[in-house]
Amino acid sequence: MFDKIFEAQQKAEEVKKRLETITLSEQAEGGAIKVTATAGKTVKSISIDENFLKENGVEALEDVLVVVINKVLAQAENVSQAEMSAMTNQMLGGMGGLANLFGKK
Repeated sequence: MFDKIFEAQQKAEEVKKRLETITLSEQAEGGAIKVTATAGKTVKSISIDENFLKENGVEALEDVLVVVINKVLAQAENVSQAEMSAMTNQMLGGMGGLANLFGKK
């Protein structure tokens, strides 16, 4: 049983490392604002078109950044949940009847 727990911890660490290698991006205002992040929820870059800032000002930029960052982080959360779910299903599938304890059949 402890072997399975240790194996699950190792696999979870592998998933976390893999999530940092998956790049996601989101944009707004026709590509004037772009945010790139990893599926591990690390923002890697933000790109802002100078013309957008000149034409719309700082307040509009801040509003758009909040929306775009939240969208890319939501993408990251979805990918993270999918990866962890796949890992969990793989682990529980190898544990025989224990999978039934967690509602899996």
